Amino acid sequence: MSDGTSPAGEKLQKVLARSGLGSRREMERAIEAGRVTVNGEVAELGERVSAEDRIEFDGRRLPATEENRCRVILYNKPVGEICSRHDPEGRPTVYDRLPRLGSGRWISVGRLDFNTSGLLLFTNSGELANKLMHPSSVIDREYLVRIQGEVDDEMKKRLLTGVLLEDGAARFTDIVESGGEGKNRWFYCVVMEGRNREVRRLWESQGVRVSRLKRVRYGSVFIPSHVRVGQWIEMEPAEIDDLCVTAGLPKLGQRPLTQVEKQNLQRQRRKLRKSPVPAARRSKSQPD
Repeated sequence: MSDGTSPAGEKLQKVLARSGLGSRREMERAIEAGRVTVNGEVAELGERVSAEDRIEFDGRRLPATEENRCRVILYNKPVGEICSRHDPEGRPTVYDRLPRLGSGRWISVGRLDFNTSGLLLFTNSGELANKLMHPSSVIDREYLVRIQGEVDDEMKKRLLTGVLLEDGAARFTDIVESGGEGKNRWFYCVVMEGRNREVRRLWESQGVRVSRLKRVRYGSVFIPSHVRVGQWIEMEPAEIDDLCVTAGLPKLGQRPLTQVEKQNLQRQRRKLRKSPVPAARRSKSQPD
């Protein structure tokens, strides 16, 4: 164990956050509360650790560094699922269909509300999740939205310039029309923040109704065409490195996947491509 002044190793709170136990700030509080030990001694905030150190959180040992690989899941969320781990009303949650982790937990990168579908990212790295969500990372989110009501150029101009919502000014950085008939028209729109129900509230501030909403992109990540509603796919190390760059983090340079891990990823991707499109999803009026 280092003495806390040596540049060797990594800060303990960073290692804990990357393990998926919580955000770096949550881990700092846990260290200060005495819940973390390193090599049998109560840890100190700012302490540096290496792969040889034995780290325990609430009495449970963290996996060794080589076991603790950063993982990212892309999930195509359906309408009707909530983004909480447990729901008092018994509604299905986005965590119900995700694969189980041997250690740590899946952390949602942002949220989508109950009636919004589309792209959700999950990771076991608290540090990566926080950077992807933090406003300072300036990551754009693109949505496909169906609007009921008249949308003219003046309305789009106001939405691009900025309107005042109850929690401050907000705006779209881009709006592109994507078809539709009469008063039911589709638009792609982009926001740079992840405020609660921001896309819906922006449109509704103009007196129109959002009847469908789907997130289709997060930064440079799109939903692959073979990942249908309710399905997930795991990112490969090179894709995770690209995501780290998007978040303003250095590439992880993780160890290569083992043969078993490669086979599991390939098997899961083949399964996605072979799975039939559910009958309820074949309507052209409903985007996948």
